[in-house]
Amino acid sequence: MSEQLQEQEWKPSINPWVMVIPVMLAVFIYVLDGTIGNVALPHMAGSFSATRDESMWILTSYLIAAGIVIPAVDFFSKLCGRKNFFIISIMMFTIASMLCGMAKNIEFMIFARILQGFGGGGILPISQAIMIESFPKELRARAMAVFGMGIIIAPILGPVMGGWITDNWTWPWIFYINVPLGCLAALLSKKLIEDPPYAKRQKNVKIDAKGFFYLTIWLITLQTVLDKGNNADWFNAPWICWTFGVSCIACILFFHSQITNKDSLIDLSIFKDWNFSSGTFIQVVIQAVLYASLAILPQFLQNMMGYTAFLSGATMMPRGFGSMISMVLVGTISNKIDNRLLVIIGLSLIGSSSLAFGLLNLQISSINIVIPNFFMGMGMGLSMIPIMNLSIDTLKNEQMTNATGIQNLLKNIGSAIGTSLVATMLTRYAQVHQFMLVGRLNDLNPAYIEHVQSTASALAQYTQTTVAHYMAQFSLYGQLIQQSTLWAFIDSFRIFGLMCFAVVPLLFFMKKIKKVEDIH
Repeated sequence: MSEQLQEQEWKPSINPWVMVIPVMLAVFIYVLDGTIGNVALPHMAGSFSATRDESMWILTSYLIAAGIVIPAVDFFSKLCGRKNFFIISIMMFTIASMLCGMAKNIEFMIFARILQGFGGGGILPISQAIMIESFPKELRARAMAVFGMGIIIAPILGPVMGGWITDNWTWPWIFYINVPLGCLAALLSKKLIEDPPYAKRQKNVKIDAKGFFYLTIWLITLQTVLDKGNNADWFNAPWICWTFGVSCIACILFFHSQITNKDSLIDLSIFKDWNFSSGTFIQVVIQAVLYASLAILPQFLQNMMGYTAFLSGATMMPRGFGSMISMVLVGTISNKIDNRLLVIIGLSLIGSSSLAFGLLNLQISSINIVIPNFFMGMGMGLSMIPIMNLSIDTLKNEQMTNATGIQNLLKNIGSAIGTSLVATMLTRYAQVHQFMLVGRLNDLNPAYIEHVQSTASALAQYTQTTVAHYMAQFSLYGQLIQQSTLWAFIDSFRIFGLMCFAVVPLLFFMKKIKKVEDIH
């Protein structure tokens, strides 16, 4: 009992705000690398003479490797000491970033990205645990606001920075910029970060090799299905069915091994805590919406509105400004107001902004993108940090590394599912709306006949009458395809907006955060 009390009362010997510097520097470069390569992907594919499908593995191999390491963070922290493992992760990430920039073929690039994912996988959960444990409860909300600023703003800045660097320098520099920042983060971590007693190196630590194997198979096959499913027509392709079957079996075996094995990778008993379970689920939904919107909005602006890659990335900047404002607000008032209310307001803003995007058309101005983006950013800030605090408030400090590892694994999967889901929705909804609209293009529709005749008359002065008629029909069909695609974007925005409102009722069953004076 006295040992538990000592662990819970542990405080670092230096100002915890100083410890934030290396932690947030590491978080920023890790999260930034999740999206900075998106706009440079065609340039990389051209350099390696690779197809678009092959180049997608540059992104997915990173996510797979990070996902495999995340649940094992607790084990490696006990084996090496959490601070040591954090520094090892940063250095591995930094070295791999340099190798990515030096890559001359697609095979070496994928290898370097896997190594980068292995290094980066440990950064986020350890950083979150350090931020939570190093601050007293009355300052925890402000600390998590700073942490949230990194994980929300970095993926928004990624496409903008990636586009600018690729256009003005060359794509390897999106990886080379990590090298000095990573070295600085590792050096500062060595000097400034301290381990609490329960996070120091432990003896006789065993690894759950069987669980680690099942986890690896599960995540690799799941990511393959999510990445290639849409192009392969999902379950109409036998190999997708087999791969998904293997993924499901590996998933079941992994969770069974975690329940039955004494030395498991993750402690699933933490899900008995309702705040943790509900808060984690809400975070997964928010993460899916965040990454889906980051994938879908630039596509809409580039393919439908004719924006450049850099300009479409720049439209995400108002979301970053909104996030920064809401982070400051959360850090100021979260100790004075019920955090559940802040999450409800945040989810409502995200949902309303997504529904506002569902009202777009092809005659909009930039302000119609800027305003919803700004409020979506505010919603991300108002919901993300309070829900993190709510989900871990009822846990003990020694549970934090395991808890943050599980949360980040599930959020990683949520990001992949959100990105894959929105790609499928765009394809399928475009087909549905095309089928619904094409029935209107027939000789019994007076509006159709009038439009074809007027267009054909305008074209007849440049070509033969018969050719002009076919050109007019082709032009009208092109407009139909454009409108079908527009409706697919609209439906996707609306569905993700409704998802945010759907998880709000879970908050009413969560316990509110106890104020410091209530604890004493």
